[in-house]
Parts: sequence; structure tokens; C-alpha cells
Amino acid sequence: MSPKELNYIEDALGHEKFLKTQCQEATQNLQDPELKACAQQLLQKHQQIFDSFYNLV
Repeated sequence: MSPKELNYIEDALGHEKFLKTQCQEATQNLQDPELKACAQQLLQKHQQIFDSFYNLV
């Protein structure tokens, strides 16, 4: 893997980490059960994407 490809993966990991954090905060702060469930689903999806990128390294 080239250094440029590693930079792309590092960038993608950083974006997914940021999105996971945002979803975690939304999950903790939302009162509406439907919106809270949606944020939890997004959190799980971003965790899966993060894990996929991480496993490339």
C-alpha cells in the first residue's frame, strides 16, 4: 500500500470517527424515541464502516 493510499484510509478513519462521535452525542441527547433509534442505527453503520477501513490497514 502506498503512502498516499494510507493517507486516504487515515482520512476516512478520521471522518468516520467524527461521525460516530456526532451520532453518540445525538443518541445521548435526543428525547424522541424514533429519532434516538435512527441515531443509534447511524452509529452502528458508521462503526461498521470504521471497522472496514481499519481492517484494510
